[in-house]
Amino acid sequence: MQTLYKPLPIDAGYIFLGVLVALCVAHGVGNWLKNRHPQSDAVNNLNARIRSWWLIVIMLLCAFWFDRIGTIILFFGVSFAALREFMTLIYRRRGDHDAIVVCFYLLLPIQYYLVMTDWYGMFSVFIPVYAFLILPIITAFSGDTKEIFERTAKIQWGAMVTLYCLSHVPMIMNLQIKGFEDRNLLLLMFFVLVVQMSDVLQFIFGKLFGKKKIMPALSPNKTVVGMVCGIGAATVLAGCLYWLTPFTPFQAALIGLLICTMGFFGGLVMSGIKRSYGVKDWGKMLDGHGGMLDRVDSVCFAAPIFFHIVRYYWG
Repeated sequence: MQTLYKPLPIDAGYIFLGVLVALCVAHGVGNWLKNRHPQSDAVNNLNARIRSWWLIVIMLLCAFWFDRIGTIILFFGVSFAALREFMTLIYRRRGDHDAIVVCFYLLLPIQYYLVMTDWYGMFSVFIPVYAFLILPIITAFSGDTKEIFERTAKIQWGAMVTLYCLSHVPMIMNLQIKGFEDRNLLLLMFFVLVVQMSDVLQFIFGKLFGKKKIMPALSPNKTVVGMVCGIGAATVLAGCLYWLTPFTPFQAALIGLLICTMGFFGGLVMSGIKRSYGVKDWGKMLDGHGGMLDRVDSVCFAAPIFFHIVRYYWG
């Protein structure tokens, strides 16, 4: 097993310094807009998002300071919060209780134990195979057969998205890339920064220039201009950040385009699930963002794709 503690690399420090400077500028712009438009809901929402981003960046900095162990603990907490929001929304019948308890107290710790021990073989099949077989058995033993297939599928989907998919983010720290030893934290930062900036840029371009909605039934805030310009700008950013990775600039941009596109689709799918239950947000944990799952929905879909591409071609 790899060393659990390492100091923050100097390159990572530069990235965080740049992000903090950008947040300071955004904070100043937000206050200026607030003074000019004190009653604007859009400005108030923007400032709420900026305040939440301060909290998110500080949490990431604290976690990344402890390298691998800090990252695993952080995303264990993220998975727990996301799983709680998902199960709270879908929970309707007493017969689902035991299966949901298993997700929290068995599947979650085991999945992150597999990340901690770098047991890749079991990590890759534990939830898609074993959990998918165990969960319907537990639900069946509840004796409640009403909509048992639909109920089981929802619990399986929640475990898949919030546990399996999100656990691929700290699993990036276990990659063994020749010539890139001890720099996996930079690769993880590349992934998180590009996917999250894609979300932010889609929001900004959509608010400034977007008119035509892509799929208003799923996500009324996503526009064609916001998607194209946001993903395009994030792809350029990925190419510029190639020095954080073992990729060439073209490879970094191509991978950036792929994970940003998957992140966009993830946001659409998760928004569709929320709308099907008649809610706007998964929760209220993050001011301006909604719940934890609202913030990481794009990460859920992008993380497995990124991890397996890098592992297959560079690992």
